[in-house]
Amino acid sequence: MKQLHTHLRRAAQAGFTLIELMVVLVIIGVLAALIVPNVLDRADDARATAAKTDVNNLMQALKLYRLDNQRYPTGEQGLQALVSKPTAGPTPPNWKPYLEKLPNDPWGRPYQYLNPGVKGEIDVMSFGADGQAGGEGKNADVGSWQ
Repeated sequence: MKQLHTHLRRAAQAGFTLIELMVVLVIIGVLAALIVPNVLDRADDARATAAKTDVNNLMQALKLYRLDNQRYPTGEQGLQALVSKPTAGPTPPNWKPYLEKLPNDPWGRPYQYLNPGVKGEIDVMSFGADGQAGGEGKNADVGSWQ
């Protein structure tokens, strides 16, 4: 009987107390509060980097278009001229497909194209997370002039 009593006492002492569990949960909460904002900032940085890469790829395709056709697509023809032959004038004489399809920016919106550009001869840009011109941080515009 004494052996059973000793065994039960050891089993009761083997568990965690409520205070120990609370301390562990507080520590986990503090670590999460420190780590989660850094992870979320990385996602915004990754989207901005992806947008810069897409803008650079679109600019390269536009430069090839210009080499073949002696001009950039008009503002009316837009970036769609890189995927399908423009029907609105002026019709490009040596058109070929420059992209399989037009990408959307990392926030799911189409890239903007201006001819004539505001910051250069032509501008390709994404308005960032907010979809509005201007902004700072994750809402900042990403453009071909950067």
